[in-house]
Parts: sequence; structure tokens; C-alpha cells
Amino acid sequence: MAPRAPMANWLNDTNDVTAVFLAAGQIPDLINLAGGLPAPDAWPVTEISELAGEVVRDYPAETLTYSPVPGLPRLRDVLAERYSTPTLPLTRDNVMITTGGAQALDLIGKVLLEPGQKIAAQSPAYLGALDAWRPRTPVYAPMHLEDPACDITAAMTGAQFAYTVPNFSNPSGRLVPVAQRKALLAAAQETGAWLVEDDPYGKLYYDGNPLPTMLEMSATGKSYDGPVIYLGTVSKELAPGLRIGWIIAAPEMIAALTVAKQGSDMFSSGLCQMIAARAYSEGLADRILPANLELYRRRRDALCTAMDEHLSDFLTWEKPSGGMFVWARVKNPAIATDALMKVGLEHGVCISPSSVFDPEGLDQSGIRLNFTLNEPEQLTEGVRRLAKALSEMQ
Repeated sequence: MAPRAPMANWLNDTNDVTAVFLAAGQIPDLINLAGGLPAPDAWPVTEISELAGEVVRDYPAETLTYSPVPGLPRLRDVLAERYSTPTLPLTRDNVMITTGGAQALDLIGKVLLEPGQKIAAQSPAYLGALDAWRPRTPVYAPMHLEDPACDITAAMTGAQFAYTVPNFSNPSGRLVPVAQRKALLAAAQETGAWLVEDDPYGKLYYDGNPLPTMLEMSATGKSYDGPVIYLGTVSKELAPGLRIGWIIAAPEMIAALTVAKQGSDMFSSGLCQMIAARAYSEGLADRILPANLELYRRRRDALCTAMDEHLSDFLTWEKPSGGMFVWARVKNPAIATDALMKVGLEHGVCISPSSVFDPEGLDQSGIRLNFTLNEPEQLTEGVRRLAKALSEMQ
């Protein structure tokens, strides 16, 4: 018998961190600070369950059968209206529905990347994006936007697209200022690269006023045909289990992405699309936002207070003004954070090491801590456990 055909080579380009995460779920009394999960307390369970029943009864033809590939017209219209401004008039031709934000990233890779092509990426970069594009074996040009010497245009020259999470980046929690947003747009115009604006955390401002999106900043007052590919999702505004995301872009890009989606999953759930359409058009997402912001603000403050008390000898960090994460760097360069993750598990706390957010997998100096999932008491105890792990490694 002939040997089986081998698996694709890209599967070998991974690390063991994900396997460690999965095994960690079996540890009793584990405090998970590693994930990027919204709090179940924030989900409007009663309202969504009522909407689900209503839309099945009222719209069986839209919810229980096949849907149009780019999404239900009703939801596309709702989102076009929600994101439109006097200078950014959008129509459904600018909107495509995806099965979560993860599919949006995958489709962008299919549409824009040939194997080995270049991506300019805000660094450190979202692990889910790196995983989505890994099969296409891209080359990365990192953009360290916090560094005044970062040459955005040089990074984007020759790139198919630039990937950014300007509102409270995953993993760094950084809010990209308006001046750098303008610089990214200028570089996109100069180089011809597309500019992907991934915005799952754009509603999670705890301090200060929201900054304009790059989608808004690139508007001309006419039908949108600019370089920005904007990604949104219900995961942080309603509930992640609905698996509804969207892409807003020039009609030519929406058309290309629709072709790619047809060969991927054909269509996203009509039931979940209609729930999302009703939740936005009837104001549910806006009504629950203030309480969710207060919930997450308290948890952010609890984590940062505990870090001040227990981790200041070991780590440096900045308190984020929004989002879901605190990004910290070890003071002792001898401590590798892949190893810290494993020692932390022995103490009953799980963190995300910086290596998984580095396209080359080399950065061992940082950790990402999530504050949205756990109660303040759990966050404080998790920090105490992490301090014990760090003390053991000094």
C-alpha cells in the first residue's frame, strides 16, 4: 500500500502554545487571564431569546432557508445606515455579512494574497489574523506604531494590505491616535496597499471620547470607494455565539469577497443575521452598552490595581483606556514568557505570552492579560498567582 499523501507544509509552522491552552482547561480552580472573551454577564440573554422566536415566526423564509451570499439585504441595509455619516454615505453594496470576524480575515487572505506576498501588520499582531493567513505563507513587515521612528510608508510599500486594530489593539490594548490614522491612510494612498481596519473593540471606550475610524476619515462625501476594508462584529456588542460579522468596503472589494465566501460557507446563518438586524434596528445593542461599559471599567480597574500592588517589581504596563486587554513587559530579560506561561499554570493562572502575537514567534518579553471575563476578586487572585510565578523565575 502506498503511503498517504502528506499534510500541507503550513501545518508545521505552528507552536505548542495552543495545545498548552487546551490542556489548561483541565486544571482545577484555574484562573484564565489568557483569553479574549466577553463576560457572560454582558449578554442580553432574555432579549436575544425573544428575538429568536419572533424572527423565526415572522420571517421563516429569511431565517430557515439559504441566504444570499453577501448577506440578508435587511441586515446589510441596517449596517449601512448605522455606519453612514454625512460624508460617508453607504449602501448595501458596501456591506457583506460574514460568519464572525474570523471569516472576514480568512476571506481577505483569499482575495488579496498569493503565497509569499507581503502584509504590513501593526505589531504585536492579533493571533487570529496570523492563523487565518498562515496557509498563504505571507511575509510580514511589522509596524510598531508606538515607536516614533516607525516608517509606515516603507512598511506598506509592496504590501498587499496593512492590517491594523486601531481601537484598543489585540493584544496591546493600544489606542492609535488620529495623527497615525492619518499617516496610515496617506501611506495606503501612496503605496496602493489596502488598509484593513479591524474594529471589534470600537464601542469599548471607558475613558475619553471615541476617535474617528479610518473608514470615516477616508470618506469623500460620495459613494465609498476608498482603500479601507473595515471589519465589525456582534461578538463584543451582543454575543459571540451569534457568529455574525461584517465587512464594509468599496463595492469592488465586496464583490470579490462575495466570490470567496461563496466557496467558503456559501452564506451565514439567516436566523442569526435577522436577530442581529432586529437588535440593531430596535436599539438593543445601544441600550445594553452603558451597563457593559461600567462592568468592564470596574474589571479593568480591579486588574490594574492588583497589578500595581503585586506586579510592579516584575512588569511594566500602561492602563488601557478601553478594550479588553492589558499588555505588559517583563523587566528581567532573562524571563521568557513562554516559560512564564507554563510556570503560571503550575500556580493556577493562565496568561498569553507575546510569542503567539509575533509573526516570527520570537518575542519572549511580553504577556497579554484579559480583564473582561473574570470578576474583580478572581482578577486579584490571578495577579497574586502570577506574582508568585514571576518571583519563582527571578
